[in-house]
Amino acid sequence: MPEKSFPAPSASSDVGAVHAAFLTVKDAAEYLGLSPHTLYVWRHRRQGPPSFRMGRRGRVVYRRDALETWIREQEEADSRSNPALDPLALAPQHRSGRTFGD
Repeated sequence: MPEKSFPAPSASSDVGAVHAAFLTVKDAAEYLGLSPHTLYVWRHRRQGPPSFRMGRRGRVVYRRDALETWIREQEEADSRSNPALDPLALAPQHRSGRTFGD
């Protein structure tokens, strides 16, 4: 998945620094290649990347570094990305040769 780039804030802008560290639902969805609805459903089910409400209006936001950590965790949990979880890499299991019902 190609990494999305967001404009870098100017050093003198506190608002820009906050925007760089936190993403709205819409921006997080674009960053992850998902729909905002998916993130809202995951949040309701307590799934997906960690999020929280911030500010007077209680807008849902995601920390950019938390999204990156969550993506890495998803990669590690997927057997296609993690050779240690690949069932084909395991030694074959042999049956004991016991027969049942005798």
